[in-house]
Amino acid sequence: MTATQPVISIRDLVKTYIVGEIEVRALRGVSLDVNPGEFVAITGPSGSGKSTLMHILGCLDRPTSGKYILDGKDVSKMSKDQLAEIRNEKIGFVFQGFNLLSRTSALDNVELPLLYNQKKTRSADRHKRAMESLTSVGLGQRFDHHPNQLSGGQQQRVAIARALITRPSILLADEPTGNLDTKTSVEVMGIFQRLNIERGITVLLITHEMDIAEYGTRIIKCRDGHIVDDHPVGHRRVAVDELRALPVEEPVA
Repeated sequence: MTATQPVISIRDLVKTYIVGEIEVRALRGVSLDVNPGEFVAITGPSGSGKSTLMHILGCLDRPTSGKYILDGKDVSKMSKDQLAEIRNEKIGFVFQGFNLLSRTSALDNVELPLLYNQKKTRSADRHKRAMESLTSVGLGQRFDHHPNQLSGGQQQRVAIARALITRPSILLADEPTGNLDTKTSVEVMGIFQRLNIERGITVLLITHEMDIAEYGTRIIKCRDGHIVDDHPVGHRRVAVDELRALPVEEPVA
């Protein structure tokens, strides 16, 4: 793939669900390109189709019709096993609810994706990469802490570290600040911005908060299964203090 080609390209995506005897069209012919290194915020009210779109972009679901090209590969018709392999290789996920194992340390939580990866990683290498990932989000002193020993913001950082351990080129974040207060939300957005700016990771983020969307470089608005607006952010918000305070890369001995 050359630098001029989109990392994500979708054309005329339709997604239809059958609920009882009712046919629900969640997406109605959506087309979209995302270039490498963009930070795209997807907004819209409940039922607008933004979550369905994110699930398809994350290879968690397949469209009813239409085409999805991810990093040069047509994933529209791939099998579940093929989609799982693509997810493991290219995509990291961050969710509103953190989804951490409560009786497991931060380090072990972060290692989990490597345990399920088809490319087996030695225990020592998993351990080292988990430490590096946690350190990169400012949790170098919290390796052994369990989720109930961490604040909400720290738990979300663990979740981001877990998403990074497979070294994805794309991060998908679904309402990652939804359970956080304002200050902590800014800290988390600072991490996403540094990953985007310094590592060049493509970020797609779902949010219903416009002030959070403005931390991105581009805002897409969905309504009734359509994209109704798509524009660059004129004055991108920058979490300056957090960008300075949190090293994205810090070597671990």
